[in-house]
Amino acid sequence: MAFVVTENCIRCKFTDCISNCPVDCFYEGPEFLVIDPDECIDCNVCAMDCPVDAIFQDKDLPEDQKDFIEINKQLSKVWPQAVPGVSTPLPDAEHWRNVSNKREILLKSVSGILKDELVE
Repeated sequence: MAFVVTENCIRCKFTDCISNCPVDCFYEGPEFLVIDPDECIDCNVCAMDCPVDAIFQDKDLPEDQKDFIEINKQLSKVWPQAVPGVSTPLPDAEHWRNVSNKREILLKSVSGILKDELVE
């Protein structure tokens, strides 16, 4: 099992979650963080630290967020590792904190990276 970053992180990327990760399994794109499921040790530290409740254990994902399992898996293989103290929240993160339905923003920005069935 692994933890999964979901839609609430899009355009926020607060980075609190990466600070205490004991295995450095976070990867960073321009608008979103992801967890490499092969590196995650299922410790729950990141979920407790996330200020926007964007991280869930894969078995506890809301139904409408299940595609983020594959999104995290794919993007963690191509994005650079997030670095505590170097990776920073987006400047307008507070504005995006309570915005819902942000999935399209992410899918448009990564459409050339993700498999087509995730972008449709």
